[in-house]
Amino acid sequence: MQTRPKIAIIDSNTLSALGLKGMLQNVMPIMTVDIFGSFAEFTTSNTNDYFHYFTNVNIVLDNRDFFNVHSRKTIVLTTSPENQPTGFHCLCINVPERQLVHSLLMLQQHAHPHGKNLPPLPKVLEKKILSDREIEVMNLIVQGFINKEIADKLNIGLATVVTHRRNIMDKLGVKSVSALTIYAVMHGYVDINSI
Repeated sequence: MQTRPKIAIIDSNTLSALGLKGMLQNVMPIMTVDIFGSFAEFTTSNTNDYFHYFTNVNIVLDNRDFFNVHSRKTIVLTTSPENQPTGFHCLCINVPERQLVHSLLMLQQHAHPHGKNLPPLPKVLEKKILSDREIEVMNLIVQGFINKEIADKLNIGLATVVTHRRNIMDKLGVKSVSALTIYAVMHGYVDINSI
């Protein structure tokens, strides 16, 4: 039996780590995400089992020798675009949710275009769940259009847009536009550059 690839989050901020874990599981549903509160806790596991390390910038700076060797696997979590160590992929986490989701999707697509180097998605995630009209509505939602604008663009009633929106969220089991955006980009319905 093939095991799921693993990602490690190394961050002493539990709330931040849990939020990132949720986002990563939406972006890469085939991954298992483990959280470690410190570098010492992380090193008690088999560090080579992890596909990527998402880690706080201070942890990287304090343990630079380890992370330099694993720079291709390391994504440094920073709070400012100016405070980014050289030689690593960095992710500024002190931004609005929409921008953070966009940055995560850009990282994923840059590192693994068209799923390169990733195991295939489970069959249940490959099935077409939405109707063609729901896909049109979803595309406009994730591009930032409001219900009235979607109704005008598709020449349908406002109540119809609201119904489609509710059906899309129910079918996909998502509760936010960010989760919907992740689904749309990951399944090729929307180009990351259009949002």
